[in-house]
Amino acid sequence: MVKFKQRKKAFSGNENLTGWLFISPMFIGFLIFMLGPLIYAFYMSFLEWPLLGDARFIGLNNYQNIINDQEFRIVLKNTFIFTAGLVPLNLMLALGLALLLKEKMAGIGLFRTAIFVPVVTSLVVWAIIWKYMLAPESGFINQLLGLFGIQGPAWLLDNRLAMPSVIIVSVLKNVGLNMILFLTALQQVPHSLYEAAALDGAKRWRTFWHITFPMIMPTVFMTMIITTIGAMKIFAQIYVMTRGGPGTSTKVLVYYIWEKAFRHFEMGYAAALAFVLFFILLVFTLILWQLRKRWVFHEN
Repeated sequence: MVKFKQRKKAFSGNENLTGWLFISPMFIGFLIFMLGPLIYAFYMSFLEWPLLGDARFIGLNNYQNIINDQEFRIVLKNTFIFTAGLVPLNLMLALGLALLLKEKMAGIGLFRTAIFVPVVTSLVVWAIIWKYMLAPESGFINQLLGLFGIQGPAWLLDNRLAMPSVIIVSVLKNVGLNMILFLTALQQVPHSLYEAAALDGAKRWRTFWHITFPMIMPTVFMTMIITTIGAMKIFAQIYVMTRGGPGTSTKVLVYYIWEKAFRHFEMGYAAALAFVLFFILLVFTLILWQLRKRWVFHEN
């Protein structure tokens, strides 16, 4: 009996060692490429470092300067406007497409593929294509409007239209991913619930509101968090399409961080801005997580 326990203990120890060996590449990679740079970036946020010169420790000065930075308030406002415009539009369009494409019809696979293709397309390529499509004179959109006698505006050069244009381009880029997630959730709703609702004489809207929507609420909640975090981190579309302009009308927080770090070489200040963004996302996610108790009634 004693020998059996010793063999079992030795086997368990070998099994644990094998498990650690399997995860060690990922764990070492995480330490070197994630945790290490993260800790160093946090240290950088307390430095005044012009990149090509010596770094100087200045304590919380970078964070104090952010509070008094007028441009930071503008880019933060633009970031919230972009997020508030993109998230509901993306979720509503994705859910609408999923409801439409969950029905069996001819060519359904082709439609689903066509909507999902932009998700796997390079973000930079997508932004370049739309930049030329929205060009004032030679752009496809304005030429199309011209066929109906409509003079198209300068979409990306107008203070009022630049941000909505970037929002729509970003929605079209990623709506396919949320559509697939909603489509999967819709296909898991038990048909017995719809049959019971039909026997009770429930109309289509009441069926959706009282059965479909509560049943897919965990997916709605998850896509809302993912899409919001993605929207707060937008960079490539802004960099390629508008460079934050015209003026500061489309300058968002991540673009501002890049500008401070690699255009003005204020590495410490850029690091402090990055951690401000991190804490904003952390607080927002925690708030949504608490609200989940009111919105999500089942998670299986």
